[in-house]
Amino acid sequence: MTATYDRASEDLGNIVNLGHVNFRVPDQGLATAFYMTGLGLTRDPFMMTGTNNMWVNVADSQFHLPTGPATVARGVVTRLVIPDLKQLAERLERVRKELDGTLFDFRVAPDHVEVICPWGNTFICHAPDGARFGPYRLWMSEVRFEVARGAAAPIARFYREVMGAVARADAGEARVSCGHHQTLVFIECDAPEPACLDHHIQIYLADFSGPYDRMKAMGLRVDESSQWQYRIISIPDMDSGAEVFPLDHEIRSMTHPMFGRQLINRNPAQAIFSYANGQDELNWRMGQPMRRDRKE
Repeated sequence: MTATYDRASEDLGNIVNLGHVNFRVPDQGLATAFYMTGLGLTRDPFMMTGTNNMWVNVADSQFHLPTGPATVARGVVTRLVIPDLKQLAERLERVRKELDGTLFDFRVAPDHVEVICPWGNTFICHAPDGARFGPYRLWMSEVRFEVARGAAAPIARFYREVMGAVARADAGEARVSCGHHQTLVFIECDAPEPACLDHHIQIYLADFSGPYDRMKAMGLRVDESSQWQYRIISIPDMDSGAEVFPLDHEIRSMTHPMFGRQLINRNPAQAIFSYANGQDELNWRMGQPMRRDRKE
């Protein structure tokens, strides 16, 4: 009997990785308490090591946290996979006193932990689940945005026809693949929160010039950054050219010097009195055995 496969389920499209999500933070100390001590993530030890910016590793993605007036991205939710939700809740409880007086809070649900950062941004954390989130113990899985009614279909069309992404719209929701088990989600609401204009995402493209040429031909604003990078600041309607949703995209090529850079991720379960030698670094990949469906 010949095996059959859903080949399309393995397609990534032109967007190959969600590189980072950017939030400004007014206090690097509070950001350290939240992202490192609370969420259990890892500060990049090689880049942005001063007090005016911080890069935080999440497997092979990052949060970028430059110092400035707080980015408050209401209506935006970042979904993470965290190795152990019980340990996560314990860490978050330990930082509660340090973050007293801020908007920090968290709620433990049966299958996730919802966390509010000190400045009001929302994160939903899940335990590893290969069927849902892929073979990862730690992962930046999704960024979700609220958009106006009628916006999902033109958003999905833009990503398909201009960005070359795998994107679909159904029942008031657009879903855009931006890497292996990484998704941008745009959910239609009757009264969406105002779009956050000082928040951005960064993606890597396989075909770097194609979307650039198509956007320039549409008359879309494209900001030049470097040989390996450009930016767009909104998603347009393909027919009218009118803005459908403002969203700053930092777009990089796969020849960008930082593409595929190995990021250090620590094991947040390590502690002084329960230290396990050789377990400092987190293996954030669960491993996915290759299937053999025929005899060689």
